[in-house]
Amino acid sequence: MSDTPSTSDSRGGRGFGRGRGSRGRGRGRGGAAGGNKSESNVWVPVTKLGRLVKERYITDLEHIYRYALPIKESQIIDYFLPTLKDEVVKIMPVQKQTTAGQRTRFKAFVVVGDGAGHLGLGVKCASEVAGSIQGAITAAKLSVVPIRKGYWGNKIGAPHTIPSKVTGKCGSVSVRLVPAPRGTGVVAARAPKKLLQFAGIQDCYSSSCGHTKTLGNFVKATFQAISRTFGYLTPDLWTDLPLGETPYQEFSEVLSQTKKR
Repeated sequence: MSDTPSTSDSRGGRGFGRGRGSRGRGRGRGGAAGGNKSESNVWVPVTKLGRLVKERYITDLEHIYRYALPIKESQIIDYFLPTLKDEVVKIMPVQKQTTAGQRTRFKAFVVVGDGAGHLGLGVKCASEVAGSIQGAITAAKLSVVPIRKGYWGNKIGAPHTIPSKVTGKCGSVSVRLVPAPRGTGVVAARAPKKLLQFAGIQDCYSSSCGHTKTLGNFVKATFQAISRTFGYLTPDLWTDLPLGETPYQEFSEVLSQTKKR
C-alpha cells in the first residue's frame, strides 16, 4: 500500500498535462521577460531628430528650440536633462456613461523640471493609476519648454525672478505672475508654487481669479503663464542671429544613410 503512489502525488508530479503545461508557460514567459529586459533599456530612435541626438550631431537642447523642431521621443529629453525631476500634482477619477454602465478611468497631472530653466506639464488618462502616471510623465517630457529668468531692479547676481509680468488662462482660471525683489520667495498657492520651483524661479508674486479649485485648469494656466516668459522681447534679445540651415538640412547625408542590420 505504501509503494503505490497516491492520486494527488501523481497529479502533483505529472498532473495529467495541467501541471506540466502551467510550468511550461511560466518558464516561457520568464525567459522572454528576462531576455527583453536588457534590450528594453537600449534606446532605438525612430525619428530623424532622435537619430541626430543619439549619434551626437546635436549636442544642445537649445539648438532644437532655436529651430522649433518638434520632439516626439521622451528619450531626447532624458539625454539632455538627466537631472529632470517629476512629481504628481493630482490624480482624479473620470467617468464615461456607456450602454453597459459607467466606465471609470484615472486622470493624472504630472509636472517635470530640472530647477534650471526647463519645465513641462503632462496630462494622461488611463484605466489604471500606474498607466496614467507613466503616460503623464512621458507627455510632460515631450512638452518641456525653456523658461526665461530675469531681475527685479538692478542686474546684480544671477537671475532670480521672471523678466516681466505674464498671464495664463485655462477655463475660468486666470493666473498672473509678477516679478518680485530678491529674497521675497514664491508667493503663490501650492500648485503654482510647485511649478515655479521646478522652473527654478526663486522670487515671484502671483494673483489668480476664477474657479481655482479646479486644480487641472489652475496648473495649466500657471504653465501657460510661465511658458510665455520668452514671448516678451527685451533689448538684450535684439541682436540678430542668423538661423542658417536646419539640422535636417545640415546632416541630410547622415539621415539618408540606412542602418545596416
